[in-house]
Amino acid sequence: MVDRLYCYVQKSVNPYENLALEAFFTSNVQPNEVILYLWQNKNTVVIGKNQNPWKECRLRELEQNSGVLSRRLSGGGAVFHDMGNLNFTFIAANENYSIPKQMQVVLKAVQSFGVNAELSGRNDITADGKKFSGNAFYNNGTNSYHHGTLLVNADMEKLSAYLNVSASKLSGKGVDSVKSRVTNLNALCGDITIETIKSALKKAFGEEYGFSVEAFPSERLDEKEIAVLKEKFSSWDWCFGRKIPFDYRIEHRFSWGEAELQLAVDGGKIKNAALYSDAMEWRGFSEIAEKLKGCEFSAKAVAECLQSIANGIDDKHRLAILNDLKERILQEDF
Repeated sequence: MVDRLYCYVQKSVNPYENLALEAFFTSNVQPNEVILYLWQNKNTVVIGKNQNPWKECRLRELEQNSGVLSRRLSGGGAVFHDMGNLNFTFIAANENYSIPKQMQVVLKAVQSFGVNAELSGRNDITADGKKFSGNAFYNNGTNSYHHGTLLVNADMEKLSAYLNVSASKLSGKGVDSVKSRVTNLNALCGDITIETIKSALKKAFGEEYGFSVEAFPSERLDEKEIAVLKEKFSSWDWCFGRKIPFDYRIEHRFSWGEAELQLAVDGGKIKNAALYSDAMEWRGFSEIAEKLKGCEFSAKAVAECLQSIANGIDDKHRLAILNDLKERILQEDF
């Protein structure tokens, strides 16, 4: 049962520090509280947990402009963060975690400025048909977070310059470019700034949950634990993972997201595998890639491997993902 609401407004604009603090809160949130974490990253592309950085981001352009790439714990697609964007994270124990309630906080905050904000699907918030907020979700087994962006006065030119949005994703939404899909809140209401939307979020947070909002106690922050997490999030292995020299690649857009399977083959066996996806719902894509190592390089053998993974899973959504992957593999001629 919730009886405490905390808000923490981060001063750092370093993405690795900010992701570390988000992970710290997620591990340490108490069963009786909900934390609202507000933060900003400077000139950063943040990719989803299972995404291929070389495909999602124009890395050379980003680096030439002193930008950085980071990878979050949650799934979903790549986003660009600058100082015209505000990030929010709701963190709670699973029993107190409510996506509808958390979304309502964001809607109330934006609507308080007279903007006709509404949910679009599960993870977008729009106004006048244009997106100003994308959301993603993470669960560590006992606690969960829901985080998202709020485009207040973001640089749309940089957003377009750094992100590689696939043609299939754009065509599926009936639009021509990244810029045409998004809008800034400041363009909809001149009174919305980073500071005013922060205040509106804190006010809506308290109203929706029915408690006063307190500042998160600084004495609960474990600097050593946060430093270890920052080292993880800033490491090359975490941000970039591995780019394998592949012999065979399969790419397809499913109803649940895009998937790209890369296979390195030696002597008729799969020596290495990488599976990338912007799907939001599941963290098991790296497990699939590991299971494929050593498998015979044939569509039938790969499909059988995917079926063996499915045999140990009860969740209907995960089973649907595995079945879709299996059916797509069986269409290949190898």
